[in-house]
Amino acid sequence: MITLVPQLYAQWRAECLGLPALHETGPLRAPSEHLLQQVWLHQRLRHEALWTLDGQPVAILHPGFLNREAGPDFHHAIVQLGESPALVGDIEIDLRPEGWRQHQHADNPAYRDVRLHVVWEPGGAATVTLPTLPLHTALDAPLPELQHWLAGGAETDLPPAQVGACAPALRALPARPLLELLAQAAWVRFERKAAELEARARQSGWRQALREGLFAALGYKHNVWPMRRLAGLLPRLLPPPEAPAPAALALQARLLGVGNLLPAELTRAQPETDSYLRRVWDLWWREADGFTDAILPRSMWRFHGLRPANHPQRRLALATHWLVEPDWEGRLEAWLTTDLPPGVAARTLADRLQAPPDDFWSWHWTLRSPRLARPQPLLGLPRATDLAINVLLPWLWVRARAGGNQVLRRRAQQRFEAWPAGQDNAVLRLARQRLLGGERLPQPHTAATQQGLLQLVQDFCHCSNALCQQCPLPERVQTLVPGDAKPREAAEPC
Repeated sequence: MITLVPQLYAQWRAECLGLPALHETGPLRAPSEHLLQQVWLHQRLRHEALWTLDGQPVAILHPGFLNREAGPDFHHAIVQLGESPALVGDIEIDLRPEGWRQHQHADNPAYRDVRLHVVWEPGGAATVTLPTLPLHTALDAPLPELQHWLAGGAETDLPPAQVGACAPALRALPARPLLELLAQAAWVRFERKAAELEARARQSGWRQALREGLFAALGYKHNVWPMRRLAGLLPRLLPPPEAPAPAALALQARLLGVGNLLPAELTRAQPETDSYLRRVWDLWWREADGFTDAILPRSMWRFHGLRPANHPQRRLALATHWLVEPDWEGRLEAWLTTDLPPGVAARTLADRLQAPPDDFWSWHWTLRSPRLARPQPLLGLPRATDLAINVLLPWLWVRARAGGNQVLRRRAQQRFEAWPAGQDNAVLRLARQRLLGGERLPQPHTAATQQGLLQLVQDFCHCSNALCQQCPLPERVQTLVPGDAKPREAAEPC
């Protein structure tokens, strides 16, 4: 029987990806432009420390979309400089300001929409021709730590849907070592998410780090950045801790207003919706002037291809119920300390994340949709699993570690490792096609095995091409396969 060496996957990852050691010392060396791009993509920054070279504070409303072709590094970013209106445009990243002149960007029409020049350090006496933002004093963690966290971990598009070169070896690997390998990969992914939450907690506290993580998760792939921005504004939008909590409706009005998600006109055809909108607008008009500088540009939101149940209006309505509940975070810790079987733990957490019946949002998907035939919960079990795996359990684990509470730390890890599998989706199906030739994962099938599969794709498939050229994973996996092993019998197609 094959038993994997503890942390074997982490060792493979470090050797194959050339991850830097966390104990590196000495003077701070400039990162590569690629690493600086990843820092920008993941916004591993202390946002209160962002100032242009000419002294303007910078608010990053959306970092933009990574450009893999010629031209600026990021397209369609949204930034705000000082008190000026938000700017929509491109971002160019160089190590120093003089890179703009050396690379002749000023004379290249492809760069005419660049709104911000992001650099590592101020550089020499180069003439600044556009707003320039240095990052060397604004990282949210030491550079070696960021190199370790980001190396091989950039979120990029999945490779084409074809069988990878490692699929024969992975399919020949007996079920137990395969599950062990996926469990180790899943733990790497878990620790990376925990590290991001911990880095944010250093700057804004544990409660705010959790809120930002949850808001971003509620944005899903379409609206992560505007939801994250609203979460960043919560210290300003919420009353001070010693003040009474606002009513859910009042907070819904404020979040929808600042989010620029309120329709300008009534429906004139849905009396129930118009009644809700009148109440919300009555609250929002009274305080809108005080938040003029914080209102998000409407262009930040993406609605195309969005399921109504995932609309940001509805997700903000859910979040308001969390925010108005006293000691909501304490209830999460109480849930963690309660001894529950895995399936019961998942359902219990979903119940705790569920909002109470809402007079409007239990009956409507959006502010324009008709009344539903029956009330719908604001959060289902599949979404509760997403929040638990990606935010709540990493947050509980890393906070327990920071506080030296080994009991809660072990409990959070046990909950993660035993959590029931989440809903299947296109990303997982493509990962199975790539790594397992479309074969289903062996039992026991958990959310952690799904996470491990995604981490394998992220660490190795994303660092190779569609033909798996120079990918070290097939050879590494082959060393685990017994000499007389045969591929597992294929299960039903995914």
